[in-house]
Amino acid sequence: MPWIVNCLVGMHDWRLTLLAATVCVTGLATSITLIGMARRSSQRDRFSYGGLAGVLGGLTVWATHFLAMLGYRSGETMHYVASETLMSLAIVVVGMALGIALTLSNDSRLTRVLVAVLAVCSVAAMHFMGMAAIRIDGAVATWDTPTVVTAVTLSILAAMCTAIWKRRDGWQRISTNTFLAVTSVCILHFGGMAGLTIVPDPTIRVPVSAITQTSLLIWVVGGATLVVAAAALVTMMSLWGRSSSLNQLREAIDTMPDGLGFYDADDRLVIWNARYAEVNTELAAALEVGAKFRDMLQIGLEKGLYAEAVGREQEWIEERLAARRRLSNTLEQQISGDRWLRVQDRRTAQGGIVTVVNDITDLKRDAQALAEARDTAETANRAKSEFLANMSHEIRTPLNGVIGLTQALARTDLDHDQREILNLIQSSGVTLQTLLSDILDLARVESGRLEIADEPFDLARAINEAAHLYGAPAAEKGLQFFVDIDPAAEGWVRGDVVRLKQVLTNLVSNAVKFTAKGFVSLNAAVGRDRDGAAILRFTVEDTGVGFDAEAKARLFTRFEQADGTITRRFGGTGLGLAICRQLADMMGGQLDCESEAGGGSTFILTLPLIAAEAPAVQPIELASSADPHERRVRVLVADDHPTNRKVVELILGQAPVDLVSVEDGAQALAAARLQTFDLILMDMQMPVMDGLTAVREIRLHEATTGTQRTPVVMLTANALPDHIAAGQAAGADRHLAKPFDAAELIALVSELGGESCALAA
Repeated sequence: MPWIVNCLVGMHDWRLTLLAATVCVTGLATSITLIGMARRSSQRDRFSYGGLAGVLGGLTVWATHFLAMLGYRSGETMHYVASETLMSLAIVVVGMALGIALTLSNDSRLTRVLVAVLAVCSVAAMHFMGMAAIRIDGAVATWDTPTVVTAVTLSILAAMCTAIWKRRDGWQRISTNTFLAVTSVCILHFGGMAGLTIVPDPTIRVPVSAITQTSLLIWVVGGATLVVAAAALVTMMSLWGRSSSLNQLREAIDTMPDGLGFYDADDRLVIWNARYAEVNTELAAALEVGAKFRDMLQIGLEKGLYAEAVGREQEWIEERLAARRRLSNTLEQQISGDRWLRVQDRRTAQGGIVTVVNDITDLKRDAQALAEARDTAETANRAKSEFLANMSHEIRTPLNGVIGLTQALARTDLDHDQREILNLIQSSGVTLQTLLSDILDLARVESGRLEIADEPFDLARAINEAAHLYGAPAAEKGLQFFVDIDPAAEGWVRGDVVRLKQVLTNLVSNAVKFTAKGFVSLNAAVGRDRDGAAILRFTVEDTGVGFDAEAKARLFTRFEQADGTITRRFGGTGLGLAICRQLADMMGGQLDCESEAGGGSTFILTLPLIAAEAPAVQPIELASSADPHERRVRVLVADDHPTNRKVVELILGQAPVDLVSVEDGAQALAAARLQTFDLILMDMQMPVMDGLTAVREIRLHEATTGTQRTPVVMLTANALPDHIAAGQAAGADRHLAKPFDAAELIALVSELGGESCALAA
């Protein structure tokens, strides 16, 4: 390195050397800046900026070289061949342009190393081509090869250092790369000049066409002027672009629908948009550059904006600032005048804070309105449920009297006309009971309160129980009645047995009702769906009136039937099939039908088949010394309605039952404490003490005294699922809804009362 320094200090005019260095730094920094602009530009403008950077970089190095040559003090008058001098300029410009094009197409580190080598090689070629253009009268220039090779190698190494930077742009990279590039050029030029020796040669004469150093100076000054002009132009473009970007950014910020304010690391306001001032109306006068956030909070407190801070102002400020110092913070702030703001603070990498503010007053009001509407809807839903429960109770209670008394009356001696009238009364009662059940089921489905059970049950038994209810009505009409269960469908499955029987009984009931002659059949089989999963397929087929495609389209719609005359001919509300389809959907299946007018109908119900294990049955061990039929069943009935008590008395009057009747829960509790009963029939709604309380007290009495547990049946008009669950929670064993069938009551008394007798024995 000393030989380079010696050449620089001892063999060059410092003034021209300084001018050359200035031109080199200015030009190369401008070229590197243009490369960065090319990277950020569109595909169309990228190579335009890159080409300009190549031309400017080549011109800069060429002008630097010849300015330094003009400052070289050799003691000889030098001339230059114009063509070779211009050739050196072309070489360095083409080399620089190719290198920049390569780095713009692929900016990997290896590519940058190759570009650095290419750039140094083109500069070296320019240097020695320019030196070859020198002509001296009576002398010739020679080179020391090791010195030249060393200078070129060191220049390449310096240029390759520019490839280690990962950051694309920024003043640090531009400054460092400019320094490395200038160092590389200086090493190459002054190292090469250190290896130059001028040897006398009388045979050498300067051509007449060679240009003098003065002419070269004009050329070089022109090139340097172009470099400075380009640097000034790029600087103006950069400043204009930055100003334009800032203006666009400010315009974008001002058009934001959100209020935005930016605070520096000291929490002083730097910039904000118009919306920020709008949502902070009370603080708008205090918004100025440099205003501290703490001071604005203090102004808000003085104006009474923050009701939550009253009495703890300084503590509230510290809490707000502590939350603001977190990396991210969001809060909803209530402002006086019933306004609400959502404030979001985000900390930047340099410690500044971006604050976004939204006026959410309307959202809060809407949320409050929605909450009030929800509460109103829930209140209305509860009122609806209570209304349904009350109406169910009030309708079922007298209906139970009608059906129960007619069933009791049917067991007496009646003439033909009386029997016919009684049958009509019973038919009307059953129709009314069905209508009431349909309406209640529909209400529960609509409110989403109808739940599908998932429990094991005997499928064959459920099918037979559902179908055989209508075996007698079919026989009375002279219809053939078939029930066919595939052996694969026999066994225990999981599902809701109550809802399955409800759908099947509805389908079979309709088939019997709409068929005047022929047959009605119920088939159950196992099949596969499209995905290969096992399913149950129930088919109800009849030879009844049928319906056409148009009627089928509205068949499963509520209050619709296939023919408007059907209601007059057969009765019904049109609710049954609508409810059945909804129940099928809720059970994970489908309900569809096929028919033609006058050709009968086929209804197909498909449900998922989920096999289950049959539960273990624990047999009741009867005492060997006792016969359960040796004594009568002791039954306690508690009901506040005299008609219902009379119905129970009439139904159980012909059975081996000793009946005790009371009017309320308190009397039932007193009777249960005085004597032992085999079965208790308990109404739910009664004066003095309701049925649920009475059941709980009876269970408590049994637990306290250690007496045998008496079966309790809730015999009530409260038939909703909530009522059934409440009875079970109180300690009841069964639930029999009014109006009930006489056979159901007798079977229940025989089952529970007889079991209790056996255990007591």
